Order: sequence, then structure tokens, then C-alpha cells
Amino acid sequence: MNALEGLKVLELGQLIAGPFASKTLAEFGADVIKVEPAGVGDPLRKWRLLRDGSSVWWEVQSRNKRSVCLDLRSAEGQEAARALALEADVLIENFKPGTLEGWGLGWEQLHALNPRLIMLRISGYGQTGPYRDKPGFGVLGEAMGGLRHLTGEPGRVPVRVGISLGDTLSALHGVIGVLTALHHRTAHGGEGQFIDVALYESVFNVMESLLPEYDAFGAVREAAGSALPGIAPSNAYRCGDGQYVLVAGNGDSIFRRLMRAIGRPDLEDDPRLAHNDGRVRHVEALDAAIEAWACERGRDEVLAALDAAGVPVGRIYSVADIARDPHYQARGMLVETQTADGRSLKVPGVVPKLSATPGRIAHPAPRLGEHDADLLRAGWPARAS
Repeated sequence: MNALEGLKVLELGQLIAGPFASKTLAEFGADVIKVEPAGVGDPLRKWRLLRDGSSVWWEVQSRNKRSVCLDLRSAEGQEAARALALEADVLIENFKPGTLEGWGLGWEQLHALNPRLIMLRISGYGQTGPYRDKPGFGVLGEAMGGLRHLTGEPGRVPVRVGISLGDTLSALHGVIGVLTALHHRTAHGGEGQFIDVALYESVFNVMESLLPEYDAFGAVREAAGSALPGIAPSNAYRCGDGQYVLVAGNGDSIFRRLMRAIGRPDLEDDPRLAHNDGRVRHVEALDAAIEAWACERGRDEVLAALDAAGVPVGRIYSVADIARDPHYQARGMLVETQTADGRSLKVPGVVPKLSATPGRIAHPAPRLGEHDADLLRAGWPARAS
């Protein structure tokens, strides 16, 4: 049995944050019914690179789900959604606050129908506060949450990570909220509740010491390129063949091994550098010493030398590197699947890895409205195995 087998999840969201949360639940056995508008479906079906008119990203985001088409703006569609919500354990949505209330599908209405229902609500700024009605996307959450201020090279335009990180962080916080609410409902005899996840708060929650450092010292952390300010040495270093390696030599014993490996016993034994706070004060000299050593060697030689010394080191992977890496393969992270039309597609494996009830890819992403015929207006459709 899968860990979440028997859990019924109704997905009313679209694009990234809400659907990523339900994807994660579906990978561990939850029965997810995804509601899409007829004719066009979730816009993600047409995002990024398309094969035969359909996004290959869609195949990852919607695996293990079922698709039914409802017009939530119509009375008939709203009634069908209410019938599904009546039996659902979890409802996931990422519309602008107030949208579901306008359709008669808000928290108060659905909680009255199904007191056990848990409702995950993901939005740009949350369900309350002065910004609640502003439209919000992941990139804005990354900016308001403080991340965008730190990315890029000092003095240059802030850059974004090339994925929708704010959405995914929000989805994962949403999954934490859902599992916590399910435990409360089961273990403590509680009713359902709604979970309010804001994109900017999900980003802000992983910003480590940003706020206390500002409050205690008035310090405004700025962009630092490939370095990790306040932790030393930890940076990207150029090698003699023009390639880069990433070195994390910031543990006290690791630092000593690193200095020994690069032939700098003077730095290894320098009492000023024994601990991180001292190394931070001399980080420019340390970075220069490491890079001077690396520049005399090719990347593979640097990697081999630091691996042998027990120093955390790695290279920068492209997706081509990922696709042929033996460790990815051994860990089951490169999975060969078949899409609904029978075509082969390699997709990421399931994370995290549970020893007794691991997640799985049981069904390909659905065709638009594939399960409309199974939709029972008076009850949750039974799923064929």
C-alpha cells in the first residue's frame, strides 16, 4: 500500500504552485482529480518545449492525476465541484484570493458541506493583508521575499534562478501544511482547516539569518556572486582549463584538510583562521590562494585531489551531465516512462525516498478531460487500478 492511498485530493489550481503540491501527494498514493477548463485545459499544457503540441513539462507536473473538465464559472460546474469536494479529504487551489468565494466554492461554503475538508490555498500575498488582492507570481514572491536582492554579481542587475523557485517552495510548504492538518484531524479528532500559503512568505522562510542580522546589526546583505557571505571559504573557483569547481571548505577540520591539499601549511596552522569568524575576515586572501592553486590544474585534477583529501567539492552540472551521471541513475532519479500516447519520455524520479512506502509513478499525465466519463455527480469516481 502507498503511504497516502485512500486520500482524495481535488485540485482546482493551475500552472505551478498548486499542481506541484498535488503532484507530490499523488506520487505517494493520493487519488488526485484535477479540474481543468474544457477546450484549453491547464495553461501549463502549452508551456516551455512542446512535443506534438503538448508540453513535456506537463508530463511531470500532472503524472498520477486524473483530468476532468468543468466550467467553474457556471452553476453546473460549481455544483459538480461541490459534489467532489463533499467527498474530498483535501482541496488545493492557487487562484487569486476571493475567486473561489465568487463561485460559491470558498472555505466557508465548503467547510459547511464537508467539515473534514482540508483546503490548501496558495496565493501571491496570502488571504489577508493589504496586498491580498494584488496578482502575484513566483518571481514577485522571490523578489518580495528577499531572494532576488541577493542573486547575481555585486553592482549588476539582480538575476533570477532559471526555474519557478518561489512557486515550488510554496508548493512544498503547502504539502507540509496538508500533512500537518491531516495528522491533527486523525490523531486529535480535529475538523478540517484551511492552509494559507503566500509565495513571498515561502521564500522569506528560507532566508536564513537575513532578518535577525538586520535587526541586530543594521546589516543589509547584498549580492555576492558565487560566494556565500559570512561563511568561508565557500565559492566557485576557476581552474586552468577554464572550467569551475565549487568548494565548501568552511568547516574547521575541512578547512585544514583543504589548506593541506593545496600546499598551504602556513594557512592551515594560522591561528587567525582556525574558526569561521576569523576566516571571514580574510576571505579574499583565502579565495585567492585556492584559485591560484586551481588555476595550475585542470578541473578533473582539482576534483580528484580534493576528493582524496575529503574536502566537499563538485562541478557545475548541465542537464546533459545529469542525464548521463551514474549516481543519478543508481538513485532512481532518471525514470523512463510512457506518456498517455505511448511515447517514451525520461522524467525525474520521486523525492523524498521512503524505505517502506516509496513514492511511484503509477499513471502518466492525463489527456484533457480523459476521465470525464468517470465523473459521478453524486460521488467520487472510482479509480481503475
